[in-house]
Amino acid sequence: MSLLRFTARTMLASFFVVNGLKALRDPEPLTDAAEPVANTFVPLAEKVLPPEVAAYLPTDTKGFVRLNGLAQVLGGLCFATGIGRRVGAGVLAATMIPHLIAGNPFTAKRGEADAARSILLRNVALTGGVLLASADTEGRPNLIWRARTQKEAISREAERLKFQISKDAAKAAKKAKSAGRKATKSIESALS
Repeated sequence: MSLLRFTARTMLASFFVVNGLKALRDPEPLTDAAEPVANTFVPLAEKVLPPEVAAYLPTDTKGFVRLNGLAQVLGGLCFATGIGRRVGAGVLAATMIPHLIAGNPFTAKRGEADAARSILLRNVALTGGVLLASADTEGRPNLIWRARTQKEAISREAERLKFQISKDAAKAAKKAKSAGRKATKSIESALS
């Protein structure tokens, strides 16, 4: 891991950790913007998730905001520390979906449209940054590539062994045939 990657990840994650802590401590300022999103996502999640998991979903908008804040803190810490950095970045991208939906500049009041547009662009940029980070393998191949390469290497080795075995079997057959002829000659000579 390079110092540049570590610094950049920490800087990007700090935004999410700070905003997640704000949402956990005081969700009130965010509840108005999150109300339509919570009213849409919570019933949808209750239908899709198993009942054991759906029982833990928040029932009010404050709980939804706090849950999103907790996910931002945990995802940001994973991303910043490098422990589960790609999963953490994916979680951060998922936590930005409600922000992108709620930050619609077209529904903003007059005079607030510029500020809403600026916030929307910031949220789009942050989402793009964490999506890019979630796909970053730090120059190392991903698991799918490694598995495919390993499969190809094993396949080549199996073909080589198959060829070697058939070659050895042909040699053994030739030796057996030669030994059979010698035995036949020695039996014929013994009988004659």
